[in-house]
Amino acid sequence: MHFENGQVPAEYTKYIARKTAFLVLSLIFLAVALVVGISLGAADIPVSQVFLSLVGGIVSKRVDIIVWNIRLPQALTAIVAGAGLASTGTVMQSILRNPLGSPFTLGISHAAAFGASFAVMVLGSGVMASSSVGAVTISNPYITTAVAFVCCLAAAWVIIVVSRIRGASPEVMVLTGVALASLFTAGTMMLQFFADDVQLAAMVFWTFGDVARASWGELGFMAVVTCLSSIYFIANSWSYNAIDAGDETAQGLGVRVQRVRLLGMLIASLVTAVIISLLGIIGFVGLVCPHMIRRIIGGDHRFLIPASLLVGGILLLVSDTAARLMLAPHLLPVSVLTAFMGAPVFIFLILRGYRR
Repeated sequence: MHFENGQVPAEYTKYIARKTAFLVLSLIFLAVALVVGISLGAADIPVSQVFLSLVGGIVSKRVDIIVWNIRLPQALTAIVAGAGLASTGTVMQSILRNPLGSPFTLGISHAAAFGASFAVMVLGSGVMASSSVGAVTISNPYITTAVAFVCCLAAAWVIIVVSRIRGASPEVMVLTGVALASLFTAGTMMLQFFADDVQLAAMVFWTFGDVARASWGELGFMAVVTCLSSIYFIANSWSYNAIDAGDETAQGLGVRVQRVRLLGMLIASLVTAVIISLLGIIGFVGLVCPHMIRRIIGGDHRFLIPASLLVGGILLLVSDTAARLMLAPHLLPVSVLTAFMGAPVFIFLILRGYRR
């Protein structure tokens, strides 16, 4: 951005400073929530011991096992999954110009769930077994993700076609998402119908999104995909700002709108496919986070996307910690808590849209 005489106005400096401060505070809060979340559970561990274990200090073997083998991978998975879902929701709301857009509300999460279920049951990319660790062990996450991605692309293609229809309102697009969710849910139910008792129990359990089922290898896979997609989203933040002003305005500013929209949906679908195929369906994070942040720092995607990554990680990490503590020693899947949290927000957004 250029200014006359090379001087930056004081108001713009304050504008940048406020948003930068929010990002820094969010990062600090995320670090604190990570340490506190690891310390809480069926076996409480003092925060000081958690910190020493994380930095390689000398702590008891019991503490190290709990921190490094159980709680740290679960907490990091919650951060990565929350960041990925929140960033994809932010981008979808921008490129589709739909405030109700997210992988869950547009049916893309259900498409990924069907693809993952198909890969696990029909293509043999996972092992069905009811156990304390999880109902499904993914033996080949790449095949599972690939099939889930193809199903996501099919759902995303329908959404893009609807978004290009003149006069398509956000409500119409959400109804399209409801139809897609119903279609892919029916496909998943058909797979369940032909499953045996153990497979059926495992399939139903798998649909409960749970960050505890990811191993270090699966966490690394999700982290790489989320990081690369986030770099792309942040690099295109100016284009998303232009699209928010309208397609014609964006084209006048030199933005290749259709290319940005197509690549954005493709990458968002890939991130959704990876997370859903490994963790199950986790809803409403991609819907709630962008709206929360817009109310605080506005809609400038240069700051909105990084803030979505941080706040999405915080939201899912705090939700997972609360889910672990609510029914302790029993573990409640985090998707149950996010659904209870997100459903009222979703209804509020729809009602506010109709009042407009």
